[in-house]
Amino acid sequence: MGKRQSRPWVVSDELWALIEPLLPEPAPKLVEGRPRVPDRQALCGILFVLHTGIQWEYLPQELGFGSGMTCWRRLAAWNEAGVWDQLHVLLEKLRSKNQLDWSRAVIDSARAGRAAGPKSGPSPVDRARPGSKHHVLTDGQGIPLAVLLTGGNRHDVTQLLPLLDKVPAVAGLVGRPRHRPDALLADRGYDYACYRRLLWQRGIRPVIAERGQPHGSGLGIFHYVVERTTSWLHGFRRLRIRWERRDDIHEAFLGLAVCLITHRHVQRLC
Repeated sequence: MGKRQSRPWVVSDELWALIEPLLPEPAPKLVEGRPRVPDRQALCGILFVLHTGIQWEYLPQELGFGSGMTCWRRLAAWNEAGVWDQLHVLLEKLRSKNQLDWSRAVIDSARAGRAAGPKSGPSPVDRARPGSKHHVLTDGQGIPLAVLLTGGNRHDVTQLLPLLDKVPAVAGLVGRPRHRPDALLADRGYDYACYRRLLWQRGIRPVIAERGQPHGSGLGIFHYVVERTTSWLHGFRRLRIRWERRDDIHEAFLGLAVCLITHRHVQRLC
């Protein structure tokens, strides 16, 4: 992904130019008080929490972010306004340069431990401790196309179709926008005949390792890209463990992290 900047929570001019037009207009202040913290500084504070995993109340205000509560409220409002979902324009930039591999998509999931609240549940692989899962769908190169949050007790295959449905229609080239890969690669956890049929009905060729067969299907040379993307996601410390009781706040962090990863791919084209 290239060399990262020493202060990754600093919002670059290029990234800000993409995000600023999508932010909702602030509500008018009814009473006089402290001046409103600029959106760009609040976003820097949000990124600081995402990268370091620090608790909101310990956000260092001397860096100009504003209070942790201010940044938290701003993140919740922007997520409700669908800001991160609208950043699929980053995928359009990649497609315009023929840098999206639609020949195949790859799916997998990873656990985010210590969860409580909605979209959490007892993990069957961790002594029934409460946790959540990140379900990830990428293109053939590992560029994230869709991410979902569920409880740790949800079976991976149940999120196969919801992930495909969440892939945005990506323009960027002459012709109709594209949102469907030619094939879907998955491990044995997704080996169900009914889901294979549903993929065929959508015009997607299932390439899924079969249960009961010896290892060595050859999918590993393609499947590693989604594992690498999950590793990039969990490189943001706030996503390794789900601290937020509210699922929408954790999903906001997840959507923002996906945008940052995609933006890094865009930067490589410059």
